[in-house]
Amino acid sequence: MTETHDFKGSVLFDTPLALGEGPTYDPATDTAWWFNIVGKELHELHLASGTKRVHALPFMASVLARIDDKRQLIASEDGLFIRDTATGALTLHVEFEPGKPGNRSNDGRTHSSGALWIGTMGKSAEDGAGAIYHVAGSTVTRLYDRVSIPNSICFSPDGAIGYFVDSKVNKLMRVAVDPATGLPTGEATVLVDVAGEPHDIDGSVCDADGNIWNARWSAGAVDRYAPDGRHLARYRVPASQSSCPAFIGAKADRLMVTSAFQGMDATARGADPQAGMTFELGVSVIGVFDAPFRL
Repeated sequence: MTETHDFKGSVLFDTPLALGEGPTYDPATDTAWWFNIVGKELHELHLASGTKRVHALPFMASVLARIDDKRQLIASEDGLFIRDTATGALTLHVEFEPGKPGNRSNDGRTHSSGALWIGTMGKSAEDGAGAIYHVAGSTVTRLYDRVSIPNSICFSPDGAIGYFVDSKVNKLMRVAVDPATGLPTGEATVLVDVAGEPHDIDGSVCDADGNIWNARWSAGAVDRYAPDGRHLARYRVPASQSSCPAFIGAKADRLMVTSAFQGMDATARGADPQAGMTFELGVSVIGVFDAPFRL
């Protein structure tokens, strides 16, 4: 029987976000980054000092990747942009879905090769409106089409396996990928099938042992799965709409989790007072940092 653990962590940021998403960590600066997608905000937290900053954005964005000491890559509804970390200036790098103004970016993560996998979806989560793309430098390759809500994009520590889900389908997929390029080398197969069950499979990250840590939207939990798909444990989160985890801290031994209050009315928010806050889960685990994006 799957173990269930009560929440023993802490609140990293107590301001509720409508749609907290896309957490990542820059070990070079000891800084956690994440988004309020619908609020068009980029959030920054320096862990050692506790210094917190919020950067307004001109678009909805959902994924950030470090490029080098001076630049970051941001995935947004308008394409991929290079952000100057000192000034916040944004420069268009490449459009990955030109001609689809009704879509926005959603979940994504960089592969150890330096390539980015990025998912898109309709702004009202229209069925099959989105896709998942592979971006290497400025070359964009569509990997999977007719995706409704792309999530759980992450990779095994050796870069040989990729994971993803369409949250409307609720089947976590596994696919062999080339460790040198991050491109699939075979057909995707179902690893975890919870189709028809409540609570969507949302964002995921792999730890150093290859286990998958998955935020379950509406369940208020992070689930841990073995590489063979066995459900090992569930860790409670004090907000029902838990959205995405990321490893943070100098040793990658801390797990942060974003959440959201999007779609909740006043009654629902009253019953879920920490909805939209950002948490540290308080578990003992060693993770793997997201790789920098290679231009």
